[in-house]
This record gives sequence, structure tokens and C-alpha cells, in this order.
Amino acid sequence: MTEREHHEYDVIIIGAGGAGMRAAVEAKQRGLKVALITKSLLGKAHTVMAEGGAAAAMGNVYKEDNWKVHFRDTMRGGKMLNNWRMAQLHAQESPDRIYELEEWGALFDRTKDGKIQQRDFGGHLYARLAHVGDRTGLELIRTMQQRIVSLDVDVYMECKVIRLLTNDDGSVAGAVAYWRPTGEFVTFSAKAVVLATGGVGKSWKFTSNSWESTGDGHAMALWAGAELQEMECIQFHPTGMVWPLSVRGILVTEGVRGDGGVLRNSEGKRFMFDYVADMFRAETAESEDEADRWYDDHSAGRRPPELLPRDEVARSINSEVKAGRGSPHGGVYLDIASRRSAEFIRRRLPSMYHQFMELAGVDITREPMEIGPTCHYIMGGVRVDAETAASCVPGLYAAGEASAGMHGSNRLGGNSLSDLLVFGRRAGMAASDYAESKASVSINEAQVSDYIAEALAPLERENGENPYAIQHDLQELMQANVGIIRKEDELVEALEHLEVLKERVKNVSATGGVSYNPGWNLATDLPSMITVSICAAQGALNRRESRGGQTREDFPKADPELGKINFVQRQTQGAGYLNPISVSPEPLAEMPDELKVLFEEAK
Repeated sequence: MTEREHHEYDVIIIGAGGAGMRAAVEAKQRGLKVALITKSLLGKAHTVMAEGGAAAAMGNVYKEDNWKVHFRDTMRGGKMLNNWRMAQLHAQESPDRIYELEEWGALFDRTKDGKIQQRDFGGHLYARLAHVGDRTGLELIRTMQQRIVSLDVDVYMECKVIRLLTNDDGSVAGAVAYWRPTGEFVTFSAKAVVLATGGVGKSWKFTSNSWESTGDGHAMALWAGAELQEMECIQFHPTGMVWPLSVRGILVTEGVRGDGGVLRNSEGKRFMFDYVADMFRAETAESEDEADRWYDDHSAGRRPPELLPRDEVARSINSEVKAGRGSPHGGVYLDIASRRSAEFIRRRLPSMYHQFMELAGVDITREPMEIGPTCHYIMGGVRVDAETAASCVPGLYAAGEASAGMHGSNRLGGNSLSDLLVFGRRAGMAASDYAESKASVSINEAQVSDYIAEALAPLERENGENPYAIQHDLQELMQANVGIIRKEDELVEALEHLEVLKERVKNVSATGGVSYNPGWNLATDLPSMITVSICAAQGALNRRESRGGQTREDFPKADPELGKINFVQRQTQGAGYLNPISVSPEPLAEMPDELKVLFEEAK
């Protein structure tokens, strides 16, 4: 038997998207020994799919914009379920993170006077999204990747982490992983670990998420003793392509609506005017003529109804489809072709134009897109401290989509990219502080052996369950029962079926060896996918109200008392997805009076 590969670091970061790379930069600049581990390739993280821009109150388009307005928009968009301190830090620090990115080489679009251009997006009172056409996430990743390379950070690509390792006192000790191409196992000892593993969308049938988004970080954190919260709050992006099949699930950036695109039903009606909620009525157009004027002059503080927060738009589309006014393939139409010139569309939305023309033969300069809600983002994740991004497990930190609190029950478009930068940096800082306070760390070989044996078990079973059959059944279940609209009996049924799927995963088998074996790779993903699915269904069942990304058909209104509560989930440390998961309501931290007054001023 060959000796297992092993590496020792001060800090390891799991996940190489915007949050992970920003954390790695911060730790490396401190002179620490740092590893960046990704199960994909460097530069291919899901962050590249964020197209519209990064939200920051820089005031380049409207000088009236400031962090207080951005904070208020974020809290209102999250239906006040946010960790207020995270939302405050994000609003205050986002401009500096954007200027920092510019200093590192990011090439943002410019205003006529040379400032960073900012565009309108849903839920934001002012135009505040710094952008690079409709390729902002790609530019962020390109810039951060260059920074990672220039700092000589150790990068482990196509390396899938399966478990976190812990010490006897419960603190983090490192991780066990395997190389995806060869199947050979590798261990990492570390004084501190940052989780930046992204989302959970691959547990749903219709999703914008790429193959990596199997909830690894959420599940591994829970198994290691961390707490999760808001797992019921799943954002269904209102505009994912539903047809043709070749592009199903691919997002149409909110920038299309920000640049003048409108939503129409099968009757050709611009239906969003029928769904303007009272809280938005004062700042949202109530007629098509008025909305067109606002699109054309970008009047500060006012928005067309297509730019309501994502949860509002997604629910409105869903209502039109259920009422029989949807498109032939179960969506509605997003039309920019009739409202903007072909030259404007190709200049402002080059990726959208080329992507759908090449992949689907849809010319968005000539015809509307057939779109509908698609599972896009989870607001829930690891419960962390606002200042440090620290979990309750000593030495374990989380940032980006793997963490919770910043976005409350619904994320505003554009807040994700600036969130990655703000809290990726803070996680890197705090992890570095923790690592510098630790003398050394060693890993528990018995833990490693158990986790490796668990991962290899599917290859040693004969005549077991096909992992693709389990994945198919899981995605169908989550789409039908824990989708955009939920109700009690369906959630109870989902949890019952998830217990059955859990048992089926215990009997999963994969043929072949460990090298280049996608069936085995999926078998190692299934425990994470089952875990996050149970958490989402449990949270949705307990939150008996409609709030942001949690919509209950049987409880259609927000409950003021539940608006003061996070549903927190915990699990006994060690045994992974087989252990029962508990749910407990816990009060939100109260916002200080000097911030409460901002909402009074806005009335």
C-alpha cells in the first residue's frame, strides 16, 4: 500500500470562488502558509456566472446614494431576517472592496467622466451595481486569479474535500479529500479552515447552479458541529431560461431588466403592474408610460415593476403560469427586443446575446426569451459571527453562499459579489488571527480511516442502488415539494421521502475503480445533497409564513413574530448524514436604535 499524500498548512480555504480567493489573498498577505482547494479548476468557480454587477454605494451615478440607503435596501429585501450587523458591514465596506479590485486590475465600465459605471438592479433604490458589461463575475474571478498566482498561493485543483477533521476538543484540524482524476486520497492538517464552497442548487431539478453546487460546505460544517440557519430560504431567480432545452436553467441576467427588458404573459400583457406590493408602491411605477419614462431617464429612487426584489418577481411569474397565462413551456416572456436597438443590446449585454444565439439559436435582439423561476441561490448556510465569519466550531470560518445571515430571507441582485469580497476578506483575516495563535495541529488517523472507508464503500458493494437514480428521485422530490411554493402536507411528505432516500444512499454502489469515475464521484456527493435537502425541508416546515425566499401557500402572509426568529439546525458531531438534525427557533439580535431610525425616515 502506498503512503497517503499529506500536507500541512496554517490556513486552508475550501472553494475557489470569489470568497475563497479573497480569503486566500488576505491570509497569504499575512505571511502564512495557505492552501486553496477546489474540486473544479481555478478560474471556473460558479462566481463567473454572476453577470449583472457588484452592489456598492459608491455614489458615482447618484451622489445621494450612501451606505445607509444600501443597508436599508438590503434589510428590506431580506424582509428584516438579516443579521443587521452583517448587512451594515457589507454596505459600509463594499465600495472599498470594489476600488481594491480596480487597483488589482479589474476593468469596470465607465461613466462619461471616467468613474466606475453603476447600473440599476432589482430592490436597489439607486443605480449602484459596478459592472463589466454582463460579465462581472468573470472579471472578478480573472482579477482575483491573477492575484492568487502573483502571491504564489498553493492551489489544489480537481481535489474534492469529503470531510472536515476535528480535534478532541471539537476544534477544526484539517480535511480529508481525494483527487477527482485519480481517486487517490489526500489529507490536509490546518490550524484554521475557511469554507467558501458555494451553494446547494443541484438538489433541485431546475437550477442555474453548475455541477459543483452540491452543498458540500453546508453539510461538512454541520457534521463537524457547526450550526446552520435560514436553510428554508431558497432564492428562485425569476429569469432562468425554460426553453429551448439546450439552455434550460441558464440565467438571464437581471441586467436585461435593468436595461429596459419587460415581462409579458401569453396575452402580451406587461403583468408586473398587477403585483406591486404596498411597501413598494410609492417608489414603483404604476403605469406603463410612467415605467418607460423611468427606464429612459433612470430617475433616482424609482423603479419599474420588473425591478422589484427577486422573490416578488419570481412569485408573480409563478402566479401568471398557474393562472394559465404562461408561455407554452411553463414560463413567461422577457422582452428587450421591442424596446432597445440591436446595437444597444449587443453592446450592453454581449454575453447574453452570444450565449443564447450560439447555444439555442435565440436572437434576443429580435425575439423575446422564454423564462421562468429557477433554483439559484440559498440565503441559508453556516451561522457565523458578523465581524469574523467564525462558526461555533473553533477554527472554522465560512463566507459567501456557504454562510448565512447577510441576506436574510432574500438576496438582492448584485449583493452576492460584494458579499464575497467583504466577508471573504473578513474570514481570511480572522482565520489568520486564529492560526497565528495556535502552535501546531495534528490529525486523527482513526477519523481519516473512517471517512476514507465511508467514501470507498459504494465501490465495494455489489447490486446496490444506482447513484444517478437516487439523484434523479431527489431532484424531482425537491422541485415538486420544496420548490418556490410550499405547503404543509407536501413538506411532511418530502421529509418522509428524504428518510427513504437516506436509507437508499446507505446502499448506493458504483462500478469501476476510483480513477475518472463520475458515478463514484456522485455517490460521494449524495450524503451532502441529502443533508442540505433535509435542512431545507425542515426549515420550510417550521417557518409557517411567507417571507422572502420562503413561500407557504397555506401561510401566505408574513408573521411578525416569526420575523424575529432564525431557525437554527444542529447535528451530533461525527456520524455525518445519518445523524438526526434538530431545529430550534432562536431570536434575532436586535438592531440598535440609530439604525432603526433609517426605516422610519424612509416611510
